[in-house]
Amino acid sequence: MDKLRAMQAFVRIVDEGSLTAAANALGTSLPSVVRTLAELEASVGCRLLNRTTRRQALTEEGRHYLERSRRVLADIDDLEASLADQAIEPRGRLNITAPVLLGQMLVAPATRRFVQCHDKVQCNLMLTDQIVNLVEDQIDVGVRIDHLQDSTLVSQAIGTVRRVVVASPAYVAQHGAPRHPKDLLQADCVSAGRPWLFREGAHEFKLTVQGKLSFNVGPPAIEACVEGAGFGMFLSYQVAPFLATRQLCVVLEPFERAPMPVNIVYPQARLLPWRTRLFIDWIRADVGGALRSREPPQLR
Repeated sequence: MDKLRAMQAFVRIVDEGSLTAAANALGTSLPSVVRTLAELEASVGCRLLNRTTRRQALTEEGRHYLERSRRVLADIDDLEASLADQAIEPRGRLNITAPVLLGQMLVAPATRRFVQCHDKVQCNLMLTDQIVNLVEDQIDVGVRIDHLQDSTLVSQAIGTVRRVVVASPAYVAQHGAPRHPKDLLQADCVSAGRPWLFREGAHEFKLTVQGKLSFNVGPPAIEACVEGAGFGMFLSYQVAPFLATRQLCVVLEPFERAPMPVNIVYPQARLLPWRTRLFIDWIRADVGGALRSREPPQLR
């Protein structure tokens, strides 16, 4: 059995939704596809698809094998394409998406520098805090915060961010630093209208804080905290410049939730053009480096 061709056939079976459709797409016979799937399952020692005459569904092992197979096939495509394209100057259009504030602060400047180095590439950057469908919206590359839910995408981690509670040193000096998140219930908090999440040991809990000011976007809320309006919760990269200049300080670090990954994501069923691979490497180095430099040190 050719394991690589078997992987390709398995991925096509899942993508096409049936053995018959996969056989048609592969230009082969149904018995050949059935035999290839059976040999693959025998090779890995488990069933990958539960199938009847009317439907098919991935097993838990099948979902895992599908994800890894897609990555292997994408890596092979990338290797072959890079050998063919490495002497070609990148050109064409890139559609990119990122969260609004992360995009404004880090992704947009990185994209501008990329275009300055590769002037035959045009970049369209769409900033939104909504999760968009990369395939349906014809997006080449996305930058996302938190764990990836869509297994049809390739994900590369480029850094992490924390949710931190901050206040101005003057406010902390006047009102005292909270020792437990519940102390925030008696303090002024600059809120975005949503509960704040904390962790104590293995337990996570929410707090609905109160204050005189509430904003639906981050920058004015951060500015209010700098001016001494109270405590605020933000992503670490958002307040890093103010922590560096000691305009803000971090409190309640022992109660922070686990850091969230920042990922580059892109459709994995697509052969990546040279410009896309170059951009992914650029963002990994540029934005990833910026995230690491902006991450405030944790208390020891």
